[in-house]
Amino acid sequence: MLKLNRSTVKNLPVYPERILQFGEGNFLRAFVDWMVTKMNQNADFNSGVVVVQPIERGMVDMINAQDGLYHVYLKGIKDGKPIKEFTLVDSITRGLNPYTQLNEYKAFIDSPELRFVVSNKTEAGIAWDESDHLDMKLQNSFPGKMTALLYQRYKTFKGDPSKGLIIICCELIDRNAYFLKKYILKHSENWKLEPEFVEWLNNSCAFCNSLVDRIVPGFPKDEIDAIQHELGYEDNLVVVGEYFHLWVIEAPEWVEKEFPAVKAGLDVKFVKDMKRFREQKVQVLNGCHTGSYAVSFLSGMETVREAFENLEVGHFMKEMVYDEVLPVLDGSEKELTSFANKILERFRNPYIRHLWQSIALNAMSKWETRNLPTLLNYYESHQMLPQKIVFSLAAMIAYFKGESNGVSYKVQDDQWILDFYEEAWAACDGRPISIEALVKKVLQLEKVWKQDLNKVPNLTISVTCYLFLIEQVGMKKAVKAVLNENNPLMKIGQES
Repeated sequence: MLKLNRSTVKNLPVYPERILQFGEGNFLRAFVDWMVTKMNQNADFNSGVVVVQPIERGMVDMINAQDGLYHVYLKGIKDGKPIKEFTLVDSITRGLNPYTQLNEYKAFIDSPELRFVVSNKTEAGIAWDESDHLDMKLQNSFPGKMTALLYQRYKTFKGDPSKGLIIICCELIDRNAYFLKKYILKHSENWKLEPEFVEWLNNSCAFCNSLVDRIVPGFPKDEIDAIQHELGYEDNLVVVGEYFHLWVIEAPEWVEKEFPAVKAGLDVKFVKDMKRFREQKVQVLNGCHTGSYAVSFLSGMETVREAFENLEVGHFMKEMVYDEVLPVLDGSEKELTSFANKILERFRNPYIRHLWQSIALNAMSKWETRNLPTLLNYYESHQMLPQKIVFSLAAMIAYFKGESNGVSYKVQDDQWILDFYEEAWAACDGRPISIEALVKKVLQLEKVWKQDLNKVPNLTISVTCYLFLIEQVGMKKAVKAVLNENNPLMKIGQES
């Protein structure tokens, strides 16, 4: 079988390197780089992507071994019919590891052809780091790296307005590019950079908030042999995704002219205000994922589809969306219900094996972004707690124990969070008072929640009761209890 590279695939175009992409993971490659390929083919975009590895250990060596080539394998429903589609993505020109290729990285920053920066550093990626400074060889935080990048480019081109960049953030946080720019400006002030640089940032660069939507399970390890046989190539970077895709970009009108996604026939929407789109997508789709992963996984289910089709867990997911999420979103009931129906229908995609363990990655920051707003808004409007959301919080705490029914599993999150839970669970002996102490420790993690959640009326006792129940009877029986209309915690939740 032929190895996939530009020697074995003949006559491929080589595009000018106009896009710098922070992140080489499955999502960006199945979403952004797939779209760039489509725009090159259908809208004469003529743009190549240089992928920058954002952490010291990553995938750029694998990407370079295949000359940036790989296949995106889309599976789903189109016009009511099942569809499978392979696309050879040829938009990536090379990958760079700035920790070992700092000179090449800096040289590309100074490329006159560079026009776009795309990023996906996860929910925890756009954060403030006081320790960053300009003369570091490479800053710790992504905002620190971007400040140094933009300042270098400003200096190289002496403030030329035409050499500003269009920055499109794909992180699943509200107003992602707004916060990136906020921290860049803060670094600029701390580093005492000249006012003219700030003026160039404001007038010559576009920071575009965006919302991304495509389920990407990733590398199909269970069927890779059959896929490679069908492709006729040894492709070690195949990415599986659903056919559905949506990208909402909040940007000036001129950005749409430079980024011809709509012209290429892609489902990309350029808007002035994306708030409504974001709230619906993040709280319904992502919120259902993050709110259900621990419930499903600890009930013995590995995939989203398996859980959604389960009698109890599927019922839990639907009630959480229809009864607790939709009532706090803006929009008509008909519009919101139709949107939720389409979202949940995607969970039944027979071709996508979306693992809960991949959704569980960095679950704490995801829950804060995707589920906490629903909980707080629901309490404010109903003066009671949304019980499925509360139960999902208890389930997440149980998940971070790393063991269920005597079976251990790997939990992935920031190391300080893993250390916190290891210590907290080690101090818990299973008694109600000990469970309550554990819950209080979790809810007062202001570094995650941006507040002390113990101050939310009745939340501590409700989470404690659910966590104690999970520990006593197991997740399957606990789910049945929370679905019970006579659930006694519903009464606790109404006391304020």
